[in-house]
Amino acid sequence: MLLHIYAMWIDRKINRVLLRMAKMFPAVLIAGPRQAGKTALLRHTFPHAAYVSLDNPAVADAARTAPDSFLSGFRRPVIIDEIQYVPSLFRHLKVVIDADQCPGQFLLTGSQSFPLMQGVSESLAGRCGLIRLNTLSHEEIRAVAPDIEPVRCVHRGGYPALYAGTDMDGELWYPSYVATYVERDIRNMLNVQDLTVFNRLVRACAVRTAQTLNYTDLARDVAIAPNTARQWVSLLVASGLITLADSFHANRGKRLIKAPKVHISDTGLGCHLAGIVSETMLMGSAMFGAFWESFVVGQVVRAIADTGLSIPVHHWRTAVGQEVDIVLEIGDSLIAFECKAGEHPDADDARGIRAFRQSQGSSRVHFAGIVSRSPADYLLPDGTEVLGVGSLPEKLRELLG
Repeated sequence: MLLHIYAMWIDRKINRVLLRMAKMFPAVLIAGPRQAGKTALLRHTFPHAAYVSLDNPAVADAARTAPDSFLSGFRRPVIIDEIQYVPSLFRHLKVVIDADQCPGQFLLTGSQSFPLMQGVSESLAGRCGLIRLNTLSHEEIRAVAPDIEPVRCVHRGGYPALYAGTDMDGELWYPSYVATYVERDIRNMLNVQDLTVFNRLVRACAVRTAQTLNYTDLARDVAIAPNTARQWVSLLVASGLITLADSFHANRGKRLIKAPKVHISDTGLGCHLAGIVSETMLMGSAMFGAFWESFVVGQVVRAIADTGLSIPVHHWRTAVGQEVDIVLEIGDSLIAFECKAGEHPDADDARGIRAFRQSQGSSRVHFAGIVSRSPADYLLPDGTEVLGVGSLPEKLRELLG
């Protein structure tokens, strides 16, 4: 897909996965947070497809009351935008697809994963390819702004609208985005009586980014019940606003009982929610390291998605505080990354990686590296690679094959 950024066009890396899925499945669904570029991805990739948006109440009502006539009224392929507004349409799509298995007929988008996943699993299992689209990656932004500093990307975030013109002010854009998200999506997905309290939970998650998630503490700080905190956090995960990285343990059964780390999925949104209004303020903040870690986790998540693979991101921590920020398990092999916001990590910064190698066995740890703001990649004496964040996507493509 081509996206307008800084008066230029930029490829979305996941476009290759989209094209492959459209040749395999009768329907393809792109899910992800609002304003991530889902509609633009489809309209630029399939410029001759018919288009309809269920965000329009009158159109949604027509799809709801006369679904068969609605679906037959468009040439194919057809892009159906914001399908979560008419989840009953999934059942009728199943009937149409079962009568004609031709791939790439229906190209769908949606911003709310709960009803979307329910509709896909109940009606379109095996008939619909699923893509989760994140906001722009550091690599995608650098394709048209090669000199952009990583800290600027951390603070500004990756929402495409913020790169549509040089005069776009994130401090004006983000409040509108948050209000729109809360008012339009949360009310539709969950019966949240007090939006102020829910907003407080969103902010509480942002300031806890890169920390182990304790639902009891979170609930106490927001003044809600722990079960409500769990339910609302699940909503934020489903909506793509936060990512949970489960704890890694050699015993798979024990992973589920250990606390995950919470990461804000887009650090620009996280900085806004935390009240960090400039790059200078971010670098001077006690949260700089945490936002850097969440930024790197986000780049790993995006790079994995761009390959079409489904590999969960874990973290590793021992009872005595040894830790590694990112662990990927590929078959019997492990890939580990530590995240350091400095420009020149040294051997002391690789202590967690050395402990991880020792605990898991060096032969099993296929690669271990530190992702930093270093302007050049280099090797530490213990064999740990130090990577600038710009080198991370290519390294992951190499490691993931």
